[in-house]
Amino acid sequence: MTEAAISVDAARKTYGGRPALDGLDLTVARGTVHGILGPNGAGKTTLVRILSTLLRPDGGRIEVAGHDVLTRAPAVRRRIGLLGQHAALDEELSGRQNLEMFGRLHHLGARHARVRAGELLERFGLADTGRRPVRAYSGGMRRRLDLAASLITEPDVLFLDEPTTGLDPRGRTEVWTSVRSLVGGGTTVLLTTQYLEEADQLADRISVVDHGRVVADGTADELKALTGGDRIDVVLRDAGQLDAALALLPLRAADVTVDTDRRLLSAPVTDRMAALSGVVRALEGSGIEAADIALRRPTLDEVFLHLTGRKDRTDRTKETV
Repeated sequence: MTEAAISVDAARKTYGGRPALDGLDLTVARGTVHGILGPNGAGKTTLVRILSTLLRPDGGRIEVAGHDVLTRAPAVRRRIGLLGQHAALDEELSGRQNLEMFGRLHHLGARHARVRAGELLERFGLADTGRRPVRAYSGGMRRRLDLAASLITEPDVLFLDEPTTGLDPRGRTEVWTSVRSLVGGGTTVLLTTQYLEEADQLADRISVVDHGRVVADGTADELKALTGGDRIDVVLRDAGQLDAALALLPLRAADVTVDTDRRLLSAPVTDRMAALSGVVRALEGSGIEAADIALRRPTLDEVFLHLTGRKDRTDRTKETV
Protein backbone atom coordinates (compact mmCIF):
# COMPACT_ATOMS: atom_id res chain seq x y z
CA MET A 1 0.00 0.00 0.00
CA THR A 2 2.99 2.34 0.35
CA GLU A 3 3.23 3.19 -3.39
CA ALA A 4 0.20 5.49 -3.12
CA ALA A 5 0.04 8.75 -1.16
CA ILE A 6 -3.27 7.61 0.36
CA SER A 7 -4.59 4.04 0.59
CA VAL A 8 -7.95 3.19 2.14
CA ASP A 9 -9.20 -0.38 2.34
CA ALA A 10 -12.74 -1.05 3.64
CA ALA A 11 -12.89 1.98 5.96
CA ARG A 12 -15.85 2.00 8.33
CA LYS A 13 -17.24 4.58 10.75
CA THR A 14 -20.62 4.56 12.46
CA TYR A 15 -22.42 7.32 14.34
CA GLY A 16 -25.33 6.24 16.54
CA GLY A 17 -25.82 3.03 14.59
CA ARG A 18 -25.81 4.84 11.23
CA PRO A 19 -22.81 4.21 8.93
CA ALA A 20 -20.96 7.33 7.78
CA LEU A 21 -18.36 5.19 6.00
CA ASP A 22 -19.54 1.76 4.87
CA GLY A 23 -16.51 -0.15 3.61
CA LEU A 24 -15.03 2.72 1.60
CA ASP A 25 -12.04 1.98 -0.65
CA LEU A 26 -9.78 4.68 -2.08
CA THR A 27 -6.33 5.00 -3.65
CA VAL A 28 -4.70 8.37 -4.35
CA ALA A 29 -1.58 8.54 -6.51
CA ARG A 30 1.36 10.68 -5.39
CA GLY A 31 1.69 14.16 -6.87
CA THR A 32 -1.94 14.42 -8.06
CA VAL A 33 -5.17 16.19 -7.14
CA HIS A 34 -7.82 13.61 -6.26
CA GLY A 35 -11.37 14.91 -5.96
CA ILE A 36 -13.96 13.47 -3.58
CA LEU A 37 -17.43 14.35 -4.81
CA GLY A 38 -20.68 13.63 -3.02
CA PRO A 39 -23.88 15.08 -1.54
CA ASN A 40 -24.20 16.31 2.05
CA GLY A 41 -23.95 13.37 4.44
CA ALA A 42 -22.14 11.15 1.94
CA GLY A 43 -19.12 10.74 4.28
CA LYS A 44 -16.63 13.18 2.74
CA THR A 45 -15.75 15.12 5.89
CA THR A 46 -15.67 11.94 8.00
CA LEU A 47 -13.15 10.50 5.56
CA VAL A 48 -10.91 13.59 5.78
CA ARG A 49 -11.07 13.59 9.59
CA ILE A 50 -9.99 9.93 9.68
CA LEU A 51 -7.19 10.45 7.15
CA SER A 52 -5.87 13.43 9.14
CA THR A 53 -5.99 11.39 12.41
CA LEU A 54 -8.67 13.62 13.96
CA LEU A 55 -11.09 10.70 14.13
CA ARG A 56 -10.58 6.97 14.68
CA PRO A 57 -12.16 4.58 12.18
CA ASP A 58 -14.21 1.64 13.41
CA GLY A 59 -12.59 -0.68 10.88
CA GLY A 60 -10.48 -0.97 7.76
CA ARG A 61 -6.83 -0.37 6.90
CA ILE A 62 -5.81 3.21 6.15
CA GLU A 63 -2.38 4.61 5.26
CA VAL A 64 -1.30 8.17 4.50
CA ALA A 65 2.21 8.91 3.17
CA GLY A 66 3.12 5.28 3.87
CA HIS A 67 2.03 5.31 7.54
CA ASP A 68 -0.94 3.66 9.25
CA VAL A 69 -3.28 6.32 10.69
CA LEU A 70 -3.89 4.25 13.84
CA THR A 71 -0.48 2.82 14.70
CA ARG A 72 1.69 5.66 13.29
CA ALA A 73 -0.54 8.70 13.82
CA PRO A 74 2.31 11.08 14.88
CA ALA A 75 4.24 10.19 11.70
CA VAL A 76 1.13 10.88 9.60
CA ARG A 77 0.63 14.29 11.25
CA ARG A 78 4.20 15.31 10.43
CA ARG A 79 3.55 14.70 6.73
CA ILE A 80 0.13 16.27 6.19
CA GLY A 81 -1.56 19.64 6.03
CA LEU A 82 -5.26 20.32 6.51
CA LEU A 83 -7.45 23.14 5.24
CA GLY A 84 -10.90 22.77 6.77
CA GLN A 85 -14.19 24.36 5.80
CA HIS A 86 -13.65 27.31 8.15
CA ALA A 87 -10.60 29.56 8.33
CA ALA A 88 -8.31 29.04 11.35
CA LEU A 89 -6.82 32.52 11.41
CA ASP A 90 -6.44 35.26 14.03
CA GLU A 91 -8.41 38.20 12.62
CA GLU A 92 -6.42 40.82 14.52
CA LEU A 93 -2.98 39.67 13.38
CA SER A 94 -1.47 40.37 9.97
CA GLY A 95 -0.92 37.59 7.46
CA ARG A 96 2.79 37.45 8.29
CA GLN A 97 2.09 37.30 12.04
CA ASN A 98 -0.42 34.48 11.51
CA LEU A 99 2.07 32.42 9.51
CA GLU A 100 4.87 33.01 11.99
CA MET A 101 2.53 31.96 14.81
CA PHE A 102 1.64 28.73 12.97
CA GLY A 103 5.34 28.11 12.40
CA ARG A 104 6.10 28.41 16.10
CA LEU A 105 3.13 26.14 16.95
CA HIS A 106 4.75 23.56 14.66
CA HIS A 107 8.00 23.91 16.65
CA LEU A 108 9.91 25.94 14.07
CA GLY A 109 12.52 28.27 15.47
CA ALA A 110 11.78 32.01 15.36
CA ARG A 111 14.09 32.65 12.40
CA HIS A 112 12.89 29.58 10.48
CA ALA A 113 9.25 30.58 11.07
CA ARG A 114 9.96 34.11 9.84
CA VAL A 115 11.71 32.89 6.67
CA ARG A 116 9.00 30.33 5.95
CA ALA A 117 6.27 32.96 6.42
CA GLY A 118 7.99 35.22 3.90
CA GLU A 119 8.29 32.37 1.36
CA LEU A 120 4.61 31.50 1.65
CA LEU A 121 3.40 35.10 1.46
CA GLU A 122 5.37 35.50 -1.76
CA ARG A 123 4.15 32.19 -3.16
CA PHE A 124 0.48 33.00 -2.61
CA GLY A 125 0.61 36.60 -3.79
CA LEU A 126 0.21 38.10 -0.32
CA ALA A 127 3.63 39.69 0.15
CA ASP A 128 2.23 43.19 -0.38
CA THR A 129 -0.41 42.94 2.34
CA GLY A 130 1.98 44.62 4.79
CA ARG A 131 0.76 44.92 8.35
CA ARG A 132 -2.95 44.86 7.50
CA PRO A 133 -4.93 42.66 9.90
CA VAL A 134 -6.62 39.61 8.42
CA ARG A 135 -10.06 41.11 9.13
CA ALA A 136 -9.33 43.58 6.31
CA TYR A 137 -8.64 40.78 3.77
CA SER A 138 -11.08 39.73 1.06
CA GLY A 139 -12.54 36.22 1.19
CA GLY A 140 -10.15 34.95 -1.45
CA MET A 141 -7.15 36.46 0.34
CA ARG A 142 -8.16 34.85 3.64
CA ARG A 143 -8.55 31.46 2.00
CA ARG A 144 -5.15 31.77 0.31
CA LEU A 145 -3.60 32.70 3.66
CA ASP A 146 -5.33 29.74 5.29
CA LEU A 147 -3.92 27.53 2.53
CA ALA A 148 -0.46 28.98 3.14
CA ALA A 149 -0.78 28.20 6.86
CA SER A 150 -1.60 24.56 6.08
CA LEU A 151 1.73 24.35 4.19
CA ILE A 152 3.93 25.79 6.91
CA THR A 153 5.71 22.43 7.39
CA GLU A 154 5.88 21.56 3.65
CA PRO A 155 3.54 18.52 3.89
CA ASP A 156 3.63 15.57 1.49
CA VAL A 157 -0.17 15.34 1.50
CA LEU A 158 -2.64 18.20 1.79
CA PHE A 159 -6.33 17.76 2.63
CA LEU A 160 -8.68 20.44 1.32
CA ASP A 161 -12.18 20.04 2.77
CA GLU A 162 -14.52 22.17 0.62
CA PRO A 163 -11.90 24.94 0.41
CA THR A 164 -13.94 27.47 -1.60
CA THR A 165 -17.28 27.28 0.20
CA GLY A 166 -18.75 30.77 0.44
CA LEU A 167 -16.27 32.42 -1.91
CA ASP A 168 -17.27 34.48 -4.92
CA PRO A 169 -16.06 33.38 -8.39
CA ARG A 170 -12.93 35.54 -8.18
CA GLY A 171 -11.99 34.11 -4.78
CA ARG A 172 -12.54 30.56 -6.02
CA THR A 173 -10.31 31.18 -9.03
CA GLU A 174 -7.56 32.54 -6.75
CA VAL A 175 -7.66 29.37 -4.62
CA TRP A 176 -7.70 27.13 -7.72
CA THR A 177 -4.58 28.82 -9.05
CA SER A 178 -2.84 28.26 -5.71
CA VAL A 179 -3.81 24.57 -5.62
CA ARG A 180 -2.44 24.00 -9.13
CA SER A 181 0.89 25.51 -8.11
CA LEU A 182 1.09 23.12 -5.13
CA VAL A 183 0.74 20.03 -7.27
CA GLY A 184 3.35 21.41 -9.64
CA GLY A 185 5.70 21.38 -6.66
CA GLY A 186 5.00 17.70 -5.88
CA THR A 187 2.33 17.94 -3.18
CA THR A 188 -0.50 15.39 -3.24
CA VAL A 189 -3.92 17.01 -2.74
CA LEU A 190 -7.14 15.33 -1.62
CA LEU A 191 -10.00 17.70 -2.40
CA THR A 192 -13.56 17.29 -1.14
CA THR A 193 -16.09 19.53 -2.81
CA GLN A 194 -19.74 19.99 -3.74
CA TYR A 195 -18.75 22.26 -6.63
CA LEU A 196 -18.68 20.07 -9.70
CA GLU A 197 -16.87 22.73 -11.70
CA GLU A 198 -14.14 22.73 -9.04
CA ALA A 199 -13.58 18.98 -9.38
CA ASP A 200 -13.61 19.30 -13.17
CA GLN A 201 -11.07 22.13 -13.08
CA LEU A 202 -8.62 20.70 -10.53
CA ALA A 203 -8.83 16.94 -10.14
CA ASP A 204 -6.70 14.45 -12.06
CA ARG A 205 -9.06 11.75 -10.82
CA ILE A 206 -12.44 11.88 -9.08
CA SER A 207 -14.18 9.49 -6.69
CA VAL A 208 -17.94 9.88 -6.27
CA VAL A 209 -19.06 8.99 -2.73
CA ASP A 210 -22.62 8.07 -1.80
CA HIS A 211 -23.86 6.50 1.43
CA GLY A 212 -20.30 6.05 2.72
CA ARG A 213 -18.95 4.19 -0.32
CA VAL A 214 -17.15 5.07 -3.53
CA VAL A 215 -19.77 4.41 -6.22
CA ALA A 216 -17.67 5.57 -9.19
CA ASP A 217 -14.05 6.44 -9.83
CA GLY A 218 -12.20 7.82 -12.84
CA THR A 219 -11.06 10.92 -14.67
CA ALA A 220 -13.65 13.61 -15.34
CA ASP A 221 -14.00 12.42 -18.95
CA GLU A 222 -14.35 8.79 -17.90
CA LEU A 223 -17.07 9.65 -15.40
CA LYS A 224 -18.92 11.72 -17.98
CA ALA A 225 -18.93 8.69 -20.28
CA LEU A 226 -20.95 6.77 -17.65
CA THR A 227 -24.03 8.85 -18.52
CA GLY A 228 -24.07 7.61 -22.10
CA GLY A 229 -21.60 9.65 -24.11
CA ASP A 230 -22.47 12.77 -26.08
CA ARG A 231 -25.59 14.90 -25.75
CA ILE A 232 -27.40 17.22 -28.14
CA ASP A 233 -28.94 20.45 -26.87
CA VAL A 234 -31.62 22.26 -28.86
CA VAL A 235 -32.61 25.74 -27.69
CA LEU A 236 -35.81 27.08 -29.30
CA ARG A 237 -36.79 30.67 -29.99
CA ASP A 238 -40.27 30.04 -28.56
CA ALA A 239 -40.80 27.96 -25.40
CA GLY A 240 -44.38 27.35 -26.53
CA GLN A 241 -43.07 25.08 -29.30
CA LEU A 242 -41.22 22.68 -26.97
CA ASP A 243 -43.97 20.02 -27.08
CA ALA A 244 -44.21 20.20 -30.87
CA ALA A 245 -40.44 19.92 -31.22
CA LEU A 246 -40.35 16.98 -28.81
CA ALA A 247 -42.84 15.10 -30.99
CA LEU A 248 -41.02 16.06 -34.18
CA LEU A 249 -37.33 15.53 -33.46
CA PRO A 250 -35.69 12.14 -34.10
CA LEU A 251 -34.87 11.60 -30.41
CA ARG A 252 -36.21 9.06 -27.93
CA ALA A 253 -38.83 11.00 -25.99
CA ALA A 254 -38.11 9.03 -22.81
CA ASP A 255 -34.48 10.21 -22.88
CA VAL A 256 -35.16 13.89 -23.55
CA THR A 257 -34.79 16.44 -20.75
CA VAL A 258 -37.06 19.48 -21.13
CA ASP A 259 -36.16 22.80 -19.50
CA THR A 260 -39.00 25.27 -20.14
CA ASP A 261 -37.22 28.26 -18.59
CA ARG A 262 -34.24 27.82 -20.90
CA ARG A 263 -36.39 26.70 -23.90
CA LEU A 264 -34.11 23.64 -24.00
CA LEU A 265 -34.44 20.06 -25.18
CA SER A 266 -31.45 17.87 -24.26
CA ALA A 267 -30.89 14.19 -25.02
CA PRO A 268 -28.09 11.59 -25.14
CA VAL A 269 -26.99 10.47 -28.61
CA THR A 270 -24.85 7.61 -29.87
CA ASP A 271 -23.97 8.92 -33.34
CA ARG A 272 -23.33 12.63 -32.84
CA MET A 273 -23.20 13.71 -36.49
CA ALA A 274 -26.22 11.65 -37.52
CA ALA A 275 -28.19 13.09 -34.60
CA LEU A 276 -27.18 16.64 -35.50
CA SER A 277 -28.12 16.31 -39.16
CA GLY A 278 -31.39 14.57 -38.24
CA VAL A 279 -32.40 17.38 -35.89
CA VAL A 280 -31.52 20.08 -38.43
CA ARG A 281 -33.53 18.32 -41.17
CA ALA A 282 -36.53 17.88 -38.87
CA LEU A 283 -36.59 21.54 -37.95
CA GLU A 284 -36.18 22.82 -41.52
CA GLY A 285 -39.55 23.78 -42.96
CA SER A 286 -41.41 22.82 -39.75
CA GLY A 287 -41.98 26.38 -38.63
CA ILE A 288 -40.02 25.68 -35.42
CA GLU A 289 -37.02 27.96 -35.13
CA ALA A 290 -33.95 26.99 -33.11
CA ALA A 291 -31.89 29.65 -31.37
CA ASP A 292 -29.02 27.20 -30.93
CA ILE A 293 -28.12 23.56 -31.54
CA ALA A 294 -25.02 22.10 -29.92
CA LEU A 295 -23.28 18.77 -29.39
CA ARG A 296 -21.44 18.40 -26.09
CA ARG A 297 -20.08 15.98 -23.53
CA PRO A 298 -22.13 15.45 -20.35
CA THR A 299 -21.33 17.73 -17.44
CA LEU A 300 -20.20 16.51 -14.04
CA ASP A 301 -23.55 17.82 -12.73
CA GLU A 302 -25.30 15.23 -14.90
CA VAL A 303 -22.87 12.53 -13.77
CA PHE A 304 -23.47 13.49 -10.15
CA LEU A 305 -27.25 13.27 -10.49
CA HIS A 306 -26.99 10.06 -12.48
CA LEU A 307 -24.91 8.37 -9.77
CA THR A 308 -26.34 9.82 -6.55
CA GLY A 309 -29.71 11.38 -7.38
CA ARG A 310 -31.84 8.24 -7.16
CA LYS A 311 -33.42 8.11 -3.71
CA ASP A 312 -34.32 4.41 -4.07
CA ARG A 313 -30.81 3.37 -5.06
CA THR A 314 -30.19 -0.19 -3.86
CA ASP A 315 -27.34 -1.26 -6.12
CA ARG A 316 -24.24 0.44 -4.68
CA THR A 317 -21.72 -1.60 -6.60
CA LYS A 318 -18.74 0.58 -7.48
CA GLU A 319 -18.50 1.54 -11.12
CA THR A 320 -14.76 1.63 -11.84
CA VAL A 321 -13.51 3.21 -15.04
